[in-house]
Amino acid sequence: MARMKFLCDADRCIECNACVTACKNENEVPWGINRRRVVTINDGKPGERSVSMACMHCTDAPCAAVCPVSCIFSTDEGVVLHSKDLCIGCGYCFYACPFGAPQYPRLGNFGSRGKMDKCTYCAGGGGSEAPGSIEEYKKYGANRMLEGKLPLCAEMCSTKSLLAGDGEIIAQIYKDRVKTRGYGSGSWGWLTAYHEGISV
Repeated sequence: MARMKFLCDADRCIECNACVTACKNENEVPWGINRRRVVTINDGKPGERSVSMACMHCTDAPCAAVCPVSCIFSTDEGVVLHSKDLCIGCGYCFYACPFGAPQYPRLGNFGSRGKMDKCTYCAGGGGSEAPGSIEEYKKYGANRMLEGKLPLCAEMCSTKSLLAGDGEIIAQIYKDRVKTRGYGSGSWGWLTAYHEGISV
């Protein structure tokens, strides 16, 4: 069975934030929460790179491992969801996640910040609501997977740097991109520079 994953090609990301805007609009995420954000490394310097970050739907999710009430779980497709009905807002998942994906919906003292919110891969939620229902949408956001669609953040990416879908297919797409770029033996690549192995 396919395992759904995200991959951001840092060489293509132009920091336009279309993925962030698409996510907020599609899921009506409250002000102050960003399920997806663009992080820029070496801003304004040579080697600057931008990466679109959200929940990466880990195969062995550390957030699920530390949750004391087991409200975070993986679906058969590899999407990591959480149940807001079970969540107690302890924040362990926030500290365990290397991507900073789970977030509190409000600022305040412990216990007043609410239940955690995170990227759902546009697959609805992990609660008891009927898939595709208004109740599910209000609590978790859009369920595009039910309609056979990819997450809107990836569909809206103008440079197609943000890829979403079956992890094996995404890995092959990225591998093909890297081969075309010629990384590994200089900016042009050995094959491009010396035509080795190519009949001319």
